[in-house]
Amino acid sequence: MSSEELVSKYIDSADYVLKHMKILEGSREIEQEDIGKVIEYAERYLTDAKYYRDKKKFEVGLASVAYCEGMLDTLKLLGAVKFEWPIKKKGNTREK
Repeated sequence: MSSEELVSKYIDSADYVLKHMKILEGSREIEQEDIGKVIEYAERYLTDAKYYRDKKKFEVGLASVAYCEGMLDTLKLLGAVKFEWPIKKKGNTREK
């Protein structure tokens, strides 16, 4: 898989999660406002990834989307949000 294909795949996955995740109420000791700030940062990294992909700077795009994914995974591990990364099935359909 080329760098271009890889960055596009990860961008699509992060887009999917940001659109479908649920923020959980009363998440341990994390304030809702702080959860929102982390999500905003993740969205910014995703925006950066798209920008660099479009500029054909695929390695920088991969680094940006990796930061986004790391922030989302951290929120999930802390119990602040709920989501599943999409799985591509044959025929190009998405499932949980």
